[in-house]
Amino acid sequence: MAEHKAIFISGGGSGIGRAIALRFARGGWFVGLGDIDEAGMEQTSALLPEGQCSWHMLDVRDPDQWRQALSQFHHAADGRIDAVANNAGVGDGGTIDELTEEQIDRLIAVNFRGVVNGARAAHPYLKATAPGSCLVNTASASAIYGIGGLSLYSATKFAVRALTEALDAEWHDEGIKVRSLMPGFVDTPLLEGAASGGTELSKREVVIASGMDFVPVEQVAEAAWQAVHGNTIHMLIGGTAKQMALAARFLPGFLRKRARDLMNIRLGRS
Repeated sequence: MAEHKAIFISGGGSGIGRAIALRFARGGWFVGLGDIDEAGMEQTSALLPEGQCSWHMLDVRDPDQWRQALSQFHHAADGRIDAVANNAGVGDGGTIDELTEEQIDRLIAVNFRGVVNGARAAHPYLKATAPGSCLVNTASASAIYGIGGLSLYSATKFAVRALTEALDAEWHDEGIKVRSLMPGFVDTPLLEGAASGGTELSKREVVIASGMDFVPVEQVAEAAWQAVHGNTIHMLIGGTAKQMALAARFLPGFLRKRARDLMNIRLGRS
């Protein structure tokens, strides 16, 4: 196993994390899964080649659990970690006045502080395998322009985007790349449940009604593979993300109007 590269993936029990695990295993990498969902990690592990995976209980909000999980994975991977996917996240929606204090604290703690914890814990391992090692942070197209009804979620993803850019500069001379994944809406369990506001639509139905596209998890996983092996700092994934990035640069007024229109859909207004 020593000749194989190794990647550790937080949130590896489902969704994007599971897809990243499958993609890197197909590329011959040894895969580590970290999640609070033990059953989900067992299911992901069962999809991977035998002997090519280890999984570790991980609440990303806890720095000690990050350090313990990476230490265990480092041992399981025969003493190397070439990439860490900072992927775990939660997707609570709602306007800022609808969210509870508990939801706000959880969004910030998981989506941003969890990424900070992962970066800090991963750094010594990535430095040891540099040059060419990589930290991949899962951001979002909502880090391009704030999305109404997802205000706190968008804010955490903007923070992940900024952290990615800053760490890529801080760690450049150490040979460590830092990249972000910026997909549009991905049809994962994060879209389950009712949307906020006055609409009776589900989160998934709001996306469909707005005319935005769904990004397959396999496409996000392929972007993660390209991020680790390429030089693009922010991976724009799917039509929605690419259109938003273009509009943010050349048509900011259109993007602002589009954001308001989407909020009207969310609130059930015509």
